[in-house]
Amino acid sequence: MDKEVQDRFNHIDKSTFEMLFNNYFPALTSFARKFVHDMDTAKDIVHNVFINFWEKRENVDPNKSVKSYLFSSVHNRCLNHIRDQKKFDQNDPDIVIMDNPSFDDPSSQMEETELELKIKLALQELPEKCREVFLMNRYDGLKYREIADKLNISIKTVETQMSKGLKLMKEKLRQYINLIILALISWF
Repeated sequence: MDKEVQDRFNHIDKSTFEMLFNNYFPALTSFARKFVHDMDTAKDIVHNVFINFWEKRENVDPNKSVKSYLFSSVHNRCLNHIRDQKKFDQNDPDIVIMDNPSFDDPSSQMEETELELKIKLALQELPEKCREVFLMNRYDGLKYREIADKLNISIKTVETQMSKGLKLMKEKLRQYINLIILALISWF
């Protein structure tokens, strides 16, 4: 898809712009939200980036990656928003986030956002019962016995569903294993 988008980036028309908007808006909004901590503000920032992108489409360097261009634009707009907010509210403890080292590397933020999106998509592709068991264990922290009791199923069924879920997630996320390992290392 990225190659197709990049080729079409050289000739942006309304349909190409709509495709870019539909493909990147959710990830860009999630990315912006990590900086501004407010969904409405994040959406506004991303909308403004797309408006600016459309208005200046003839002046955009066609050799630059569309994805990189959009994420960099959102990153810069988020930093500007935080800077502007800091002028108005010197006592806001959330403004300290600008000192966070993750601001120094927007590409790692993009990778993290992309990874989160891929994990969510992989979870959505799990069969319903498998997903339910998987989420209860991995996200809610429930033990197999607790899951079995809540769902009125045997522990063996929980084990089977977890095994199936882990296998499917591993297959879906195989190409992202290096990112997952780096995220886990930086998380701990």
